[in-house]
Amino acid sequence: MGKHKVLNTPAIRRIPTYLHKLMLMHASGEEFVSTSKLADYMDLDPIIVRKDFELTGIQGTPGVGFKTKELIAALRRFLGWNEQTTACLVGAGSLGSALLGYEEFAEYGLRFTYVFDADPRKQGTMIHAHEVLDVRQMHKVLKLAPPDIGIICVPSSVAQMVAEELVKCRVKAIWNFANVCLKLPHDVIVQREVIAGGFALLSMKRRSHS
Repeated sequence: MGKHKVLNTPAIRRIPTYLHKLMLMHASGEEFVSTSKLADYMDLDPIIVRKDFELTGIQGTPGVGFKTKELIAALRRFLGWNEQTTACLVGAGSLGSALLGYEEFAEYGLRFTYVFDADPRKQGTMIHAHEVLDVRQMHKVLKLAPPDIGIICVPSSVAQMVAEELVKCRVKAIWNFANVCLKLPHDVIVQREVIAGGFALLSMKRRSHS
């Protein structure tokens, strides 16, 4: 698997939460926002919020804060969410279906182009306005116009095989929701999401407070 280190990873993980709050504020007509207000919302020290925003290059006005609309644009531009990202999803089970139905992806510029599954009962059905295709068609469908990213929501036992097929289709970035570490060429970017990791952290926090 490619080892692509990204600096300030905790800050990057906070940005979507900033964006969610900022878009709500903008929709309610709030033209300016202070780092203190966002820090209170996020339960952070204001200096952390200021340092996070410094990554984008945007500067606020002392005593006033940031223009909400401009801050939204700066954060989206920093993440590359001001441009459209295409994605195919492999595995239209409960988790895959939930991702397809997550409406905020559209706000982040993510657009699903194809959905694949190995279950004949799902093939040909529509899930959140997306037709589910036979996974055996993946190479034929994707080889001419590979998506920017491939999203894997299949059982761990077949995740490596699916990932290798996506790489053969010239997919260079993979978002892996299967609980397995993928072994792929170094030029392929892989982001692994371990849902159980969040539960493990919550469990330990509960134990420390008992």
